[in-house]
Amino acid sequence: MLSKLLLGTRNSGKARELRKLLEGAPVELLTLDMVGITAEVEETAGSIAGNAALKAKTYAALSGLPTLADDSGLEVDALGGEPGVLSARYAGPDASDQERVRYLLSKLEGITWNKRGARFRSVIALAEPSGQVHLFEGTCEGVIALEPVGTDGFGYDPIFYIPALEKHMAELTLEEKNLISHRGRAARKVVAYLEGVPRSG
Repeated sequence: MLSKLLLGTRNSGKARELRKLLEGAPVELLTLDMVGITAEVEETAGSIAGNAALKAKTYAALSGLPTLADDSGLEVDALGGEPGVLSARYAGPDASDQERVRYLLSKLEGITWNKRGARFRSVIALAEPSGQVHLFEGTCEGVIALEPVGTDGFGYDPIFYIPALEKHMAELTLEEKNLISHRGRAARKVVAYLEGVPRSG
């Protein structure tokens, strides 16, 4: 039974999105800073789901609180699903968002538009202090653009073009992005789950 939920992330962009997405959830959201946790969790799992579960379980054990953590990745068809689980480290462990974008675009030089299909995949893990984990997944289909467009969002958003909207992900407001994004779709499943869980206290 949940009344408080810890957000297990230090990514400020991700935390902002998750807070907005979980506004309707019947829980009080806490951050790592609010509960005094400074530990970093190294993403050593071989899958997006594995990394989400690893972070959620670790922070749940450290805090004694139910913890939500997500991992996400960009899967590019022409690159055999890369960067996938390595999305954040694709251009090196200390690369900036801009450097990751440039590196990915360089890998796709000469690849025609009709072969640049891609998807964002997000898995949100909800871990209980007991170690039990629930997983919620969402995807968003698109195309890798030829160059970055837009100033909102983070990560690979500027080069992720959504044909149905005729916009890049980084051109969307946070509200627009949350309606169609991989993380938005996964988070709505989390909210539906939390609404069905009796509250403690």
